[in-house]
Order: sequence, then C-alpha cells, then structure tokens
Amino acid sequence: MKFFVDTADIDAIAELNDLGMVDGVTTNPSLILKSGRDILEVTKEICDLVSGPVSAEVVSLDADAMIAEGRKLAEIAENIAVKLPLTWDGLKACKVLSGEGKMVNVTLCFSANQALLAAKAGATFISPFIGRLDDINIDGMDLIEDIRTIYDNYGFETNILAASIRTVAHVQDCARIGADVMTAPPEVIKKLAAHPLTNAGLDQFMKDWAKTGQKIL
Repeated sequence: MKFFVDTADIDAIAELNDLGMVDGVTTNPSLILKSGRDILEVTKEICDLVSGPVSAEVVSLDADAMIAEGRKLAEIAENIAVKLPLTWDGLKACKVLSGEGKMVNVTLCFSANQALLAAKAGATFISPFIGRLDDINIDGMDLIEDIRTIYDNYGFETNILAASIRTVAHVQDCARIGADVMTAPPEVIKKLAAHPLTNAGLDQFMKDWAKTGQKIL
C-alpha cells in the first residue's frame, strides 16, 4: 500500500519524505488555507520535493470551469493529479481531463456506486472518505471493501485512495482490505511506529544498560 501524506506543510512532507514514507501528497482548499501559502506556489514546491502524485484541487463547481482550472493546475508539474469532486460535473471534467492524459483524483466519495462511476469516467484515483462516514455511524471500511470487490470484479485500474484517515486502526484495516493507497496527516503516519510494549521494552533495556556501566562510543 502506498502512503500519501495529507498536508500542505512543506517541513512535515520533507521529514517523512527523507524516511521514504511519502509516495505522494494530497492537498485540498482547507489544507491550503491552513498553510497560509499561495496555492500555485506551495503546490509547485511540493511537486519539486516529492516524485509521486501530488493532488491539487479545483474550486469551481461547473464542468467547464473545473476543466479550465484542472488544466491550469496540471501545468504546475508533471506529477500533478487534478482533484475533482464526485459530482456529475466533476465526472464530466474527469472524463475530459483523463482523456487528455492527466492524472485525476476524484474526491468526496461516500458510496460504491459513486466509485463505480468515477472508474468508468477514467479516474486515476478514487478517494472514499472513511472518517466522515464513521462520524455518522457508518463503517467506512465497508465502503473500502465494497469498492475493492467491484473494481476487482471488472478489472478497473482506478486506484483506491483511502482518505479521511484519522487513526492507526484505519491504516491497518485499509492495508488488510487492499486499498491501493492511503492518505493521512503526518501525525497519524508517525503514530504507526508507536506501541506501548516497544516503549516499555526500550525503557527496560536502557535501565539494564545503565547498570553495566559500559559505553559504545
């Protein structure tokens, strides 16, 4: 499973990228707002830093404007994935932009039927939102599993990009089910390394080592 980092924070991306933990980046208007940066400027900087796909989202609601914005965003770098909402106009824009050879990430997916439409429209990535479904007492993992089954049934090449990931359990479940990609905030990715038994074991090792009175350096 590929790891995308869901942020527009350059320093956070760089830290994870140096560890080989970044296969791509996802951004959205909310993350751009949080960064306080110009969308074109910060997206270009991210694309220069990361070799994998970098999702940059359009902000219009009608197909023609989405297509125009998508083309503009795609000019930033070759690794741009144009991010489109899963609406009827978004699907129209997806069909056009994917037909032009551009990577397209169709976002805000909340049903398997939506994911099926996105695949037929040529989406490179489909982004089902796990956490937001959990918020309304619907198991987001059921959606990932349904999409995986449908895509495998018919050989769709659209990548399942599990989004709105909020916990380490989400990451594990996505990997178990077979999501192609997961995108998560930097803090969630870092938490994957944490375990209380690791901490307890290390603490004991350090206490025992101190008793030996030895040094390695």
